[in-house]
Amino acid sequence: MARYVHAYWLYRGFPPPATPHGVVSGSTERISFYSRALHHERSYLVYVPPHYAADAERGMRFPVMYLLHAPPGRPDGYLQAGALGVDVSILLARHEIRPALYVIPFGKSGTYGNDTEWANTRSGRYESFVLDVVRDVDHRFPTLRGRQYRGIAGLSEGGYGAVNIALHHLDEFSVAESWSGYFVQTRTGPFVHATPAELYANSPGLYLPRLDGAIHRMGLRAYLYQGVKDEIRPFRIRTFGGQLRQAGAYVRWGFFPGGHDWGLWRHQMPHMLRIASRWFSQSPSRHGASPLHGIGRPEHPRAGHANPTSPDHRTGRHRRRGVRA
Repeated sequence: MARYVHAYWLYRGFPPPATPHGVVSGSTERISFYSRALHHERSYLVYVPPHYAADAERGMRFPVMYLLHAPPGRPDGYLQAGALGVDVSILLARHEIRPALYVIPFGKSGTYGNDTEWANTRSGRYESFVLDVVRDVDHRFPTLRGRQYRGIAGLSEGGYGAVNIALHHLDEFSVAESWSGYFVQTRTGPFVHATPAELYANSPGLYLPRLDGAIHRMGLRAYLYQGVKDEIRPFRIRTFGGQLRQAGAYVRWGFFPGGHDWGLWRHQMPHMLRIASRWFSQSPSRHGASPLHGIGRPEHPRAGHANPTSPDHRTGRHRRRGVRA
């Protein structure tokens, strides 16, 4: 029984990921370093593509995608349940993406059920920790340093964190992807004692209009999606996507089969990898604001309708976020 539970925790009901015969695999490294933001040693995983050592020896430099997990998840969830490494290897073999590094910070805090919101709060400076990881990756690996070649994505709470961090640091990231994330912060977890100003400063859906000039000038590419059966109000994606577009971003959104779990995120992994790789190859200022374009429609019976009697009706945020991550 213990072995079954452990296997389910790692793979979430999927078979262990395996690279097809004839496809060359990349490799995963765990890096430990001192985080100035958190004042102690922390770690991250980095997946490097096949032939990385030889390519780096020849002088190749790589774009980097940062991936944020959700509580109570762990960084290797992207590799085990999400099959990230297998998808990267297959897509590279098919020449559908360019070689890149995929970096997964270890964001557990030990407080609030390991809920950090990837933000700077009283429980720790986890937004600043992500920037520590960026600096360490650029120091250790042959990366392309410009913001054009750096993206950030995440699932559930990590999707919220990815968007919040990208908007707070437009000089660092030109690509942001939210997989089943949300866009307004509330007094839960590490924000339970937050002031109104702190909530506002960490609610992309509220502060975004202040960034209108910067996004128009610098450019930003964003993809927002969730499962058709997710209980998070889907009109939040449409509304926030419209706000991003009005601020000057190039935006795509989607509703795909599934709920709020690895079944959805694993199935959409190749799609998100292709999009990020394509955007890394193009200047963010080239895109400009886009016609708001989306794929699919939600199926949840409450989807698209704010419920004034719900305590979370303003945000569309539900208490179970992240539990399946």
